[in-house]
Amino acid sequence: MDIGKKFSIAALVCGILGIVGSFIPIITYFTFVLAILGIVFGVKGRKLAEPGNTGLATAGFVLGIIGTAIGAIGVICAICTISSLGILGAYGAF
Repeated sequence: MDIGKKFSIAALVCGILGIVGSFIPIITYFTFVLAILGIVFGVKGRKLAEPGNTGLATAGFVLGIIGTAIGAIGVICAICTISSLGILGAYGAF
């Protein structure tokens, strides 16, 4: 098995875990890193793969982008929720 295939498989696994884990509240912070690694491994896998064998690397790259986007939206929502609770608490709403 060549090194490009290994990077492609790693990209696919990291991308899948990045998407699946982004829907679990506490795990999303850890899988956000996996989604970013899926992008990195996908790019590296595409460069090292033989011509015509870039399908796994491309899939891992795309899943990594989707997982990163979903994870970023989740982190932004968590930050907004925490900050809005702090602001409402300061004005005596609670």
